[in-house]
Amino acid sequence: MRLTALRIYPVKSMRGYDVPAAHVERWGLADDRRWAALLPDGTELTAREEPRLLTVSPVPTPDGLVLRAPGRAELAVARPREGTAYRSDWLGPMTDAGPDAAQWLTAVLGRAVRLGHQQDPAGREIGEGHGGRPGDALNLADTAPLLLTTEASLRRLDQLVAQTAAERGEPRPDPLSMVRFRPNLVIDGEKPFAEHDWLRLRIGTLALRFAESCDRCVLPTYDPDTLARSHEPTRTLARYRRWSGKVWFGIRLVPETVGELRVGDEVELLAAGLAG
Repeated sequence: MRLTALRIYPVKSMRGYDVPAAHVERWGLADDRRWAALLPDGTELTAREEPRLLTVSPVPTPDGLVLRAPGRAELAVARPREGTAYRSDWLGPMTDAGPDAAQWLTAVLGRAVRLGHQQDPAGREIGEGHGGRPGDALNLADTAPLLLTTEASLRRLDQLVAQTAAERGEPRPDPLSMVRFRPNLVIDGEKPFAEHDWLRLRIGTLALRFAESCDRCVLPTYDPDTLARSHEPTRTLARYRRWSGKVWFGIRLVPETVGELRVGDEVELLAAGLAG
């Protein structure tokens, strides 16, 4: 098996981009999910509630990031060293990125929004119920530092989606983009959905531990380019990949070692069992 894609999302719920190589920290890929959109009271805002966040393309810079959106002049945002502190019950403490970022996001989204930065991911822990252990750190990802999906599973899901459409007399749908599932790591895989039983694996020189399978929210039902929403893939996942009242695709991982990953790295399964 091989690593076929690496993807970074600098701001939670905004667009990501592919990279040929990335540095893995204890809390996830460098530059991944260290910023988040906030409501004026400091409550986090995600694309689950505001899909228009998916139209914003952030790009990291040495001093912060640049925000881009269709029809808007880009904005350079400095990484805040000080400023208003917010504390989300879910995401932990963040520092406000200032009025320029707030005004730019408010104009793009048509509602009052601020931009927050996570100063120290070592202060946010992975919950025990999500596979966390003492000392595990977390960026602003939902529950674990890395999300992995496989091409084998997506190919099989595409087949099942097409089968569902045929049974309903609907036109054959286009293949799903992996971008809908917002993974950090994509591998080619050997058997569809086998990853849900992996306990430990090695990618390149780095060891990673299974945290939990990834339950899917509403986001994969949005086309990442047009924001058009459909029943898929949730409709088909609910038929074939449903348990505990949720639908599942991909797995969340915790780095056991830190270092560099590169597209093309070999993937070795170290331990497998009934992961969940």
